[in-house]
Amino acid sequence: MIVESPEAMGALGALVARQLRAGDLVMLNGELGAGKTTFTRGLGEQLGVRGAVTSPTFVLARTHPAEPAPLVHVDAYRLGSAMELDDLDIDYAGSIVVVEWGAGLLDGVAESWLELDIDRPHGGDPEAEVEPRTVTITGHGPRWAEMGWLDAAGS
Repeated sequence: MIVESPEAMGALGALVARQLRAGDLVMLNGELGAGKTTFTRGLGEQLGVRGAVTSPTFVLARTHPAEPAPLVHVDAYRLGSAMELDDLDIDYAGSIVVVEWGAGLLDGVAESWLELDIDRPHGGDPEAEVEPRTVTITGHGPRWAEMGWLDAAGS
């Protein structure tokens, strides 16, 4: 799907958030500036988290309290293995967890997860204020076997 603006990326985050519950894991892939944190901010707003959702780059993981489940936002860029992710001691069962840069690190962490690949264009129109992103959403495991809700986003 094409996401035209940062506001639309936040709206996609809100759409995904409406499907999430404690124990869900979302993995975000995309280079710097692709919109991973913008997506997570929209997701957090929909979940009603307390506090601003910002990139957890320097703290690795940030927990945002919310009811019925907190949002744990992880930046796995500097992690080298699933074991290092496990060392963060995240309550996966009791939280909604979003992992940026998580490719290759989720083996054994969860049976199911939602993966978003966000592609930022290169060499586009230098006059363009905002360049659209291409977002591919893939469900892994039994939790995400049915993804008809995604049709609402124009996928």
